[in-house]
Amino acid sequence: MARLTPIDTAYFKGERADDFAVIGSAVPRSDARAHVTGRTVFFEDMTLPEMTHVKIHRSTRHHALINRVDVSGALGVPGVLRVITHQDVPNNWYTVLRLIGVGPDDEPVLAEDRVLYRGEPIVAVVAETEDAAREGAARVTVDYTDLPAVLDVEEALADGAPIIKQAGTNHFVYEGHHCRRIRFGDVERGFAEADRIIEGRYSSSPIEHAPTEPTGCIVVPQGDGRLRIHTNTQAAFFTLDNTALILGVPPTSLRVVGGTVGGGFGGKVDVIVEPLACIAAMLTGRPAKYVYSRAEEMQVSSPRAAERISIKDGVMDDGRIVARKITLYVDAGAYSRHSPYGTTKAAAHMPGPYTIPNVHVDAYCVYTNRTPSSAMRGFGVTIGDFALESHMDRIARELNMDPLRLRLKNAYRDGDMKAHRKIASGTALVEVIQSAAGLVGHDLPPEYRAMSSTERSEG
Repeated sequence: MARLTPIDTAYFKGERADDFAVIGSAVPRSDARAHVTGRTVFFEDMTLPEMTHVKIHRSTRHHALINRVDVSGALGVPGVLRVITHQDVPNNWYTVLRLIGVGPDDEPVLAEDRVLYRGEPIVAVVAETEDAAREGAARVTVDYTDLPAVLDVEEALADGAPIIKQAGTNHFVYEGHHCRRIRFGDVERGFAEADRIIEGRYSSSPIEHAPTEPTGCIVVPQGDGRLRIHTNTQAAFFTLDNTALILGVPPTSLRVVGGTVGGGFGGKVDVIVEPLACIAAMLTGRPAKYVYSRAEEMQVSSPRAAERISIKDGVMDDGRIVARKITLYVDAGAYSRHSPYGTTKAAAHMPGPYTIPNVHVDAYCVYTNRTPSSAMRGFGVTIGDFALESHMDRIARELNMDPLRLRLKNAYRDGDMKAHRKIASGTALVEVIQSAAGLVGHDLPPEYRAMSSTERSEG
């Protein structure tokens, strides 16, 4: 039985703990000893009798029609048991966020008549050994007709760009709109009234999670007809429900067994390996293992989306920001995955923790012929913060103003109306900046040290 700390005891007694035993102390992780002694169990530690192995033949093109797929070479490899095509997938089209009402289903489990990114899975090879599965996948041949590829978000939205999505646009449609939008005040009037206009453009590249343990799972058929899925997913119920929908079976016919995730960071919330491993297990009646190689983890697992953000500010000479216009592009890659949600988060985070009377934001979720992007640690917010705070520093330099004073002057306070028409409450940015300044010996004038998040004063 776990022992209660003084904090726990005080909490249950309704008391305040004066002697904090955890906060401010070095506390060992509960799983640290198992990790450093090699006793932590990962899904790949399982070795099952008659376990099969799944490997994928992937697209070598960014954008192409599939004219013909020849699997005879794979079937001729000793040890190859089955080749799975899109015809073997009961419900081949899906998107992981359909569980929360985000659609349409825009991604095939296995490609049908075309591929939209290099590395897209076309067929899965099931074999007695990993080597045989890998050799079988290598012997599949595909005849393509290449199509124009779109690899840049702004080019994807330009007039005349090749349309790569079946929905007919290269952007996600938000309730009939081409992007997530914020409209607050009159931004053009704000620009006209400002003493100066300061603009900046900021961008990021895709960022791979690079977990120590690659994405994978083992599926074991059970005597009662159910499938037991041992997986390193970060989202067990996303995996359960999406896999059931793809297989066309009730969720009760599957059992997802999670466990230690050997590095995730958001990269293991997509449902990619489990459906195909389940189909392999169903077709052979044997356990099936599907795990990415290191090359696959780096090339085809979902990275953090690349973003491009333009910021135009109307600024007064005393540092007040009176208008902010932001155009933001999120590169979803070829399919939606979590990017429509990430773009919504990005829009919700604008225009930053500042009270600005005139705000205009267009946040686009854009499809390109790149590897689909997805979740990664604060996705939708992290790159936006980089852009916003880099721009605040740009303003400070142009005004020859202390960057902390600039932020204090514009920081939102309790009771301020945000650009999303929500009243700010529980704000603490002013106090955080003041404390940080004190910790690093950054001197603030008395009027800035006297500022508070609960009331607005001139600085």
